[in-house]
Amino acid sequence: MQVTWLGHGTFQFRLPSGQVILMDPWTDGNPKFPKGYEIERVDTICITHGHFDHIHDAVPLATRFKPEVVAIFETCNWLESKGVENTRPMNKGGSQKVGEVVVTMTHAVHSCGILDDGKIIYGGEACGYVIRLPGGLTVYHAGDTAYFPGFSEIGRRLAPELALLPIGAYNPPQFRNVHTNPADATRAFLDLKSRWMVPMHYGSFRLSHEPVDEPLQLLEEEARAAGIEDRVVVMEEGVTRFF
Repeated sequence: MQVTWLGHGTFQFRLPSGQVILMDPWTDGNPKFPKGYEIERVDTICITHGHFDHIHDAVPLATRFKPEVVAIFETCNWLESKGVENTRPMNKGGSQKVGEVVVTMTHAVHSCGILDDGKIIYGGEACGYVIRLPGGLTVYHAGDTAYFPGFSEIGRRLAPELALLPIGAYNPPQFRNVHTNPADATRAFLDLKSRWMVPMHYGSFRLSHEPVDEPLQLLEEEARAAGIEDRVVVMEEGVTRFF
């Protein structure tokens, strides 16, 4: 599978069949969206929660490409109110087949309010996804989340080989109630027992008080200490990697 990081929490997966899955689409205004990059096809959109930096371009992309859109029930309800068709609502612990893949919704510790015309709309609960490809490869996109003991259960039940884990927005310390810092992300990766970790949700814009380049530096230190530095894949925005 081809994986392209489009900045922050936005990823594009392209399957051998051609199916294109877009995770947490934020393209317009994303300071790390690759300059000149063109999205030419979208078959599936998966949304982990309703914050602007994860859902901003879901409506225009869904309007343009008419993909199936996977999200928690309340977020799908809001999307439908904006004219989005082909929503595939689900809840945590459930699985459904979307195109060629099986999508399982997992727990996350975060919030899910949707800013709509100056008001916060309840969007359900934040979540993550494990996506199983026809050939057996499994990919976990954690969305935004704090560390929680359930990472071990996700690893045991769903065995994701590739884990996309957030590492930024953890300072002041109370932000760790809803975000993972690099140490938390390393612990989560070890709990998951995944083969590879791709860090995300860092260096895009100033969400919190830590320096923008600190999360990746700390992750490198944590990975060395845990002996997993060869399993951490740091991606560059707009550059495709094969897994």
